[in-house]
Amino acid sequence: MEELHVISDINYFGSWIIKYHTLLFAYLFNFSTVIIILLVGIFLGRFVSNSLYKILLFKNVDITISGFVSTLINYIIISIAFIIILGRIGVQTTSVITILGTAGMAVGLALQGSLANFAAGVLLIIFRPLKTGEYVNLGSISGTVIYVHIFYTTLRSLDGKRIVVPNGKIISGNIVNYSREPIRRNEFSINVSYDSDVDLVIKILKKVLKNEKRVIQEKGILVGLKEFAPFSLNFKVRCWSDTKDLNAVYWDLMLKFKKTLDKNHISIPNPQMDVYLYQKNKNKKIFHKKNLWRS
Repeated sequence: MEELHVISDINYFGSWIIKYHTLLFAYLFNFSTVIIILLVGIFLGRFVSNSLYKILLFKNVDITISGFVSTLINYIIISIAFIIILGRIGVQTTSVITILGTAGMAVGLALQGSLANFAAGVLLIIFRPLKTGEYVNLGSISGTVIYVHIFYTTLRSLDGKRIVVPNGKIISGNIVNYSREPIRRNEFSINVSYDSDVDLVIKILKKVLKNEKRVIQEKGILVGLKEFAPFSLNFKVRCWSDTKDLNAVYWDLMLKFKKTLDKNHISIPNPQMDVYLYQKNKNKKIFHKKNLWRS
């Protein structure tokens, strides 16, 4: 009896295949086509994305823009492949687009902060107020830009910390870029005692600046008496140098200023404070005065 049932099932399956073979082959063909379209879309997206990335880098386009454009092209190609697949399996693409639009609005309302960061990332990439390798100040934080992502920007601080900042906060605040200009100005405050010769101090400071090769003499140097402070005469010194040499020039000039002033016996005073002491001794007041110096 079991053999008769098996034979009956085989005959039924064979007759079903003969009856619906056209529909079956159509489904198999569509399934194979869908798989091929998906694989081709993924391969084509990666190929075009990587090729475009290399071309943009070869054309000296900023790495931030190159990465953003190539990634965006990859997603666009894959999205087009999915739309083609939906149309291939009989889904009305117009209905799908409508559903996706409605869902997009709902997701957008739920993720307003993320969308704001995304929009800010697009603006940062388009207008490029900062880019990879530049040192910037973003209000309360400073660091070298490592990468500008779509939703956030990564910085590396001077002490080696990695800082991740949402793009929305960057675009809504002030951006101070220390690396964009090829030359920058250094500024020094030099304090000397009141008994110093003012003309000699100015002459000494100018001589130190003129002997420094990294100072751009064509931009001009400024040495002047700024103010009469309570304990010292304060001089202001300004000079220009290449941005890449700015910090090194500052530290070297500070050391040279100190050594040259010492060599010419010009002192840098410490704040002075007078303290008055009163002592009672047999109904008499004894007055003492001490000058205290502090560094």
